[in-house]
Formats: sequence, C-alpha cells, structure tokens
Amino acid sequence: MTHRIKASDCLFFVVDIQQKLAPAMTEGTVALANNVKLLQAAIELDVPYLVSEQYPKGIGHTVDELASLIDKSFVVEKMTFSCLGEDHIRKVISQTGKKQIIVSGMETHVCVLQTVLDLLNAGYQVFVVADSVASRTNANKELGLGRMRQCGAQIVTTEMVLFEWLERAGTAEFKKVLPLIK
Repeated sequence: MTHRIKASDCLFFVVDIQQKLAPAMTEGTVALANNVKLLQAAIELDVPYLVSEQYPKGIGHTVDELASLIDKSFVVEKMTFSCLGEDHIRKVISQTGKKQIIVSGMETHVCVLQTVLDLLNAGYQVFVVADSVASRTNANKELGLGRMRQCGAQIVTTEMVLFEWLERAGTAEFKKVLPLIK
C-alpha cells in the first residue's frame, strides 16, 4: 500500500542531533539545516514533534539551532540506541495517536536505524528524511538508509515532507512555510 504523508496523521521525530555528535557528521550542516526547516514547518502546521537525546551528560544536549525552536517538554532522554527501547518514549509516541512517523537525525546507521526498525515492528508508517539524517561516513548513511528501505520504511526528502504536509498552494499555511522552501 502506498502512503501519502498527511500532516494530521504525523509525528515528526528528531533523533539525537546533539552538541558533541553533530560536528562529527559528514554533511551534518546540510542535515541540520533541513531539520531546522522541518521543525519550523511542523510548529507552523501544528504537527506534533519529539526530540530525543542520547546520554546528554556525555554527548551534550540538542544543538542550539534546534534547541532554540523546541519546547523542552518535547525532549526525551534515552540510553538505548533505539528510542523505542525506552518505555517512556514508546508511551509518548503511542499517546499521540499518530500512525505516521517522520524520522530524522543522527546517526543514520545506529540510533535512527534501530528506532526505525522498532517503529516498523510496532506497526507505524515510517518515513525517513534522507537529507535530514547523517552519519560519520557516507557509506554508513547509505547502508543505513538502504536497510531501512528494505525493511519497509519510505525514504523521502525534506521537500517531499513539506509539500505533502501542505497539500496545496495558495493557503495561509503555504505562504508561511514557503520561505523555508525557497
């Protein structure tokens, strides 16, 4: 079955874009810029979001560019690589009632991959934003994306998500989000 992304059915999930991790990523600045766009659009379009932080004592908190936009009550800490390895995160996701999860973050082949596999196993429709994820090497990123695709995740881009969230031009929402696309 082909699934279109619908803003009303989505949760945007940003995985571990943290202070000590982000600088080590290949093409990390591109991924970060796209995450900022997605987060700004999610906030504008009332798409709920969640931001995970892997062991923030050691890796630091979410990078400033994103932290300045987020409501701290939507930040969840974890020790497991998969976000769903933590009961409290699994419950938060379930309580949103959303069936489509848009996933971005770092590292593609570790925490993003394991989270996506667990989301798929839990029955969610999962969309991984290829230009909003990063790893220390391109090979790890590409292999992680390939494995997620093989397991049933849909691989998308930032613009695909934005335009599917918007659905149509000429609306007030479109005019607000358009500067993020230009």
